[in-house]
Amino acid sequence: MTVEKKTVLIVDDEEDMRFLVKMYLENAGFSCLEAEDGDKALDVLANVKVDAVLIDIMMPKMDGFSLCERIRWQSDVPILFLTARGEEWDKVKGLKLGGDDYIVKPFSPGELIARIEAVMRRAYHAGNHDLSFGPLTIDERGRKVTVDGEPLILTLKEFDLLLFLAKHRGQVFSREELLAKVWGYDYTGNVRTVDTHIKTLRMKLKQASEFIHTVWGIGYKFEVS
Repeated sequence: MTVEKKTVLIVDDEEDMRFLVKMYLENAGFSCLEAEDGDKALDVLANVKVDAVLIDIMMPKMDGFSLCERIRWQSDVPILFLTARGEEWDKVKGLKLGGDDYIVKPFSPGELIARIEAVMRRAYHAGNHDLSFGPLTIDERGRKVTVDGEPLILTLKEFDLLLFLAKHRGQVFSREELLAKVWGYDYTGNVRTVDTHIKTLRMKLKQASEFIHTVWGIGYKFEVS
């Protein structure tokens, strides 16, 4: 399989390891981004589209398990653990938290590339990732939204909020829950941020705004009549 310019985020606190992995991946045709800890990784993911994430477990501030869990609150981007911790319970924990594969150091370049390609093949060729509701279509992988075929210009958080609600249609979420799931538990802004984003989303969605319902005294839900 030839992978051309798929972007992989390498999250590891060891600069030498990031350099080595980046060299292997770039030689195989990947584009790479780097983060030295979980916080920086979340910043990258909030602003840049990546196709897979490689995560070390033993890192300062936020370990790899916690980072995987945080990513899974908002995204189904393929996640591979790349770590020296090879105990079975670590592998089980990583996969249960949402990891797609678990690679133990030391590893061969060939094994690393093959397993990244296998995970991407499963993730990106498993079927149609569009969500369609009447005139509204959400392209999850491409992060595009159209209404009656007309593309909309959404901010990162507007898209994330719409996608989260659409993927959990029929479920009611409070403003606090939406802040935690879409913005992250460490977000320090006011819950009214959710109201502001809902308002702008409804304006941009036009006739498709009818899918976003206000549940008075609780919050919001996405529902198709």
